[in-house]
Amino acid sequence: EVINATVALIDEPDLGVDEIMAYLPGPDFPTAGIINGAQGIHEAYHTGRGRIYVRARSHVETAEASGKQSIIVTELPYQVNKATLIEKIASLVRGGVIEGISDLRDESDREGMRIVIVLKKDAFPQVVLNKLYVHTLMQTTFGVINLALVDNQPRVMSLKETMQEFLNFR
Repeated sequence: EVINATVALIDEPDLGVDEIMAYLPGPDFPTAGIINGAQGIHEAYHTGRGRIYVRARSHVETAEASGKQSIIVTELPYQVNKATLIEKIASLVRGGVIEGISDLRDESDREGMRIVIVLKKDAFPQVVLNKLYVHTLMQTTFGVINLALVDNQPRVMSLKETMQEFLNFR
C-alpha cells in the first residue's frame, strides 16, 4: 500500500492528503486491535500530529452447557503486554472496581491469543467490557508526531510532505 501511494504521488505530484489516504487508510499495527474512529488518523496525516484510539478485539460467547457468557479477547492494542493486562484485570476484580467477572483465563496457544473473561450470570457483557476499556489497557491512545530532519532542521510534516521528502531523498 505504501509503494502504491508513493507511485501515485510520483505519477500525480498534485495529489492531496485525502487522495493519498485512499492508498493508506491508516496505520497497520503489528498486534492488530481495532482503531476506534478515523479522526486521529485524519489529523495525523494532515498536520503530522494526532491521537489514535486503539481497542482490543473481543467478542462475547455463550457456553451451551451452562449458559454463562464470556468475553473473548483475541487481539490487543499495540505495545500492550498480555500478562500485565491479565494481572491488572485480576487486581481490579479483587479490588471491587470491576464487578461481574467470575473467572479469568489465558487460553492462548500457538494458534493465537485468547483471553477468556467469564462473566457472572447477572452481568451485562457490554457494561463489563466498557469498564475494562476505561480501567485497563484494552483501550489505549497511540500518539503520532511525524517528526523528521529536513535540511538538518526538525520538522513536523503531513503525510504528503513526508512522502515527498522521501522521494526527494531517493
